[in-house]
Amino acid sequence: MNQKMDVLIIGGGPAGLNAALVLGRARKHVVVIDDERPRNWVTRETHGFLTRDGASPRDFRKVAKEQISAYPSVHFVGDTATSVTGTDGDFQVTTAQGVVYRAKKVLFTVGKKDLPLDINGLKEVYGKSAFVCPYCDGWELRDQRLVIIVNGAKAFHMAKTISGWTSQYTICTNGPDELTDEQREELKQHGVPVWDSPIRSIESNEGMVQQVVLEDGTKISCTGIFFGPKLTAGSELPQTIGCDVTDAGTVVVDEYGKTTVPGLFSAGDAASELYQAITAASLGALTAVTINSELNMEAWDERGKHVNP
Repeated sequence: MNQKMDVLIIGGGPAGLNAALVLGRARKHVVVIDDERPRNWVTRETHGFLTRDGASPRDFRKVAKEQISAYPSVHFVGDTATSVTGTDGDFQVTTAQGVVYRAKKVLFTVGKKDLPLDINGLKEVYGKSAFVCPYCDGWELRDQRLVIIVNGAKAFHMAKTISGWTSQYTICTNGPDELTDEQREELKQHGVPVWDSPIRSIESNEGMVQQVVLEDGTKISCTGIFFGPKLTAGSELPQTIGCDVTDAGTVVVDEYGKTTVPGLFSAGDAASELYQAITAASLGALTAVTINSELNMEAWDERGKHVNP
């Protein structure tokens, strides 16, 4: 595509879709490149998103694209971006299919992706009875017997957080607990069992967890699990073109979604560690406003150069 568009969005999750909606309504020429392999594809429902509570990730995207189709300047491409070069005002994005797109601005909404957790049986229950976010799925597991698989400071924090949904939970740290003596004592005072034996397996039936079996032979009966995922960047592209990235793989942005490279932006899970669909969508919308303002100001200044004195 030789025509230079206004914005190229890499990633079609809530952040990218909401950005496309805002930019489409602002009459900007936008292309969204997405490989249709989102992290939340394993889950059955999206929660905490007003008007979309309970919708499946597939339905969420389907409805979003239908609504965005009302704005003809936005186009969707099923492909994978493989490289980004250029500078502010003229970036070139090459895809796996060999297509090269040119854009004035680029927005990375590439999210995060899960690294495999070496726990036998976790894959079978993930997205069905094992989840990572109580704000997203805690309601469905309210008042149930849960196992929390996480260690250290995160385990201590999760113990306090999950208490709003159920009082029946056990922490399995799957190895050394990495807790302080004070944290262990406080958990004991609140009646929260902590097991540091490695997990042998998670036993389930058709995706519904039944018990967690530890290497020391302990069997913990439960009907749900929350676990701490190991995440990495959804794409290395921001880093390859010079954007600062944290050790956790999160793109460094300011409050407006600007990366450390002029003309490049990032939003959603790619640039945040809040990991909620509605938060990602909100960040996508806010960043789109920033991009649109930049484009408008640049066009204003350019027109001013050609006005007769």
